[in-house]
Amino acid sequence: MPLPDTYALVDLPESRRDELLEIDRWAFPSSTSDEVARSLPLPLSWDRTSGVVVRVPDPTAVPIDGAVPVRETLVAIHSSYPFSHFPVPGAEIPVSGLTWVGVHPQHRRRGILSAMIDQHFADCLERGESVSALTAAEAGIYGRFGYGPAAHDLRLTVPRGAALRPVPGSEDLTVRIETLDPAVHGDVVHDLHLQAGRQPTAAAGINRPGWATRETDELKTVFLDDPEALRNGREARRIVIVESDGEPRGYTTFRRKVDWSHTGPRGTVSTGEVVALDPAATHRLWSTILDLDLTHEVEPLMIPVDDAITSLLVDPRAAAPRIADNVWVRLVDVPGALAARRYTSDLDVVLHVTDARLPANQGSWRLTATAFGKATVTRTDDAPDLSLSVAELGTAYLGGTSLAALATAGRVEEHTDGALLRTASAFGWPVAPVCSWIF
Repeated sequence: MPLPDTYALVDLPESRRDELLEIDRWAFPSSTSDEVARSLPLPLSWDRTSGVVVRVPDPTAVPIDGAVPVRETLVAIHSSYPFSHFPVPGAEIPVSGLTWVGVHPQHRRRGILSAMIDQHFADCLERGESVSALTAAEAGIYGRFGYGPAAHDLRLTVPRGAALRPVPGSEDLTVRIETLDPAVHGDVVHDLHLQAGRQPTAAAGINRPGWATRETDELKTVFLDDPEALRNGREARRIVIVESDGEPRGYTTFRRKVDWSHTGPRGTVSTGEVVALDPAATHRLWSTILDLDLTHEVEPLMIPVDDAITSLLVDPRAAAPRIADNVWVRLVDVPGALAARRYTSDLDVVLHVTDARLPANQGSWRLTATAFGKATVTRTDDAPDLSLSVAELGTAYLGGTSLAALATAGRVEEHTDGALLRTASAFGWPVAPVCSWIF
């Protein structure tokens, strides 16, 4: 979508950092002072950061050769993270993690967001990133650009001392509880997180789709940073590391905040990621954080809907489970994205895809795949077996939402008897997709 006159898309170098922060604070209000905001590290890759400026004559400037100089003001921003090893069902592919999208409120409703999204899609195609992913601040925005909610996460409030089912070997593991130090714990956190996404269960080769790792130095730095201004009255960040014969097998970061009532302490443990490589380590981690003094509940931030804790809790209802949308996915290159992932059964299906924003994706595609093997996608004039939009493909892409479920809402249309069941089954995946952090 073209921008109105006087507006232009521009690349943003690091020298425009303060301007970017100003727009971000207009888009996402914060009580943090300007001074503190400027002192914090940024997670951005500047070669992937862009914005929109408005250029108007500067009435305060002296004309040069009869021409009035132009004043340029930044009014919108967006960036992306380079996920070069983003897990999708059975594979890892390059994905662009759209982030830091914001428009100054005075310049909304002028097509600026649409122009930035179009630029983002063009950049994805140029870089060979067939998929764009994001975590949405507002769920109602991105559907109109072809994104679909491809993963959900589980939020719990687990009572302190909640009974867990026993797991053999848990008591044999050792536990370290320390103040988080990036220099000491950074490599352990990164390595365990990477391993957990590639093989979260005992079944070799079954990865966790959506489990984006923090690949850049900037992302790693920001994740481990612990500015006092952002603690919201909680303590400095702590870490629990579970080890087997000195080898780390799991970790969680956490903060505590203690409140008091007439019955005694009412502290809350707020965890970050709860990451473990095997059942014993998972049990030991949860046993540890559920037994901290002066607390009465534990609140993990974002865990998979099929996380081990849902099977470990004797009374899962007491944890007040609730579901939230997690990763949103947009197929920028439909044939490339569909061919990159794996499928759980043999499949030969013709999909008619609608995509008003990227016409190259529009039309019918024959998807042929062998179970857990390679897939091919070719354009075809054959009659379609299913019809759907690119948003439905994005929703089903990570294997967490069934195409059959989408069909019950009228979002997928079946033309050939049995095609929906076969395709929905092949698109599914043994473990639920999730990202453990907000990007």
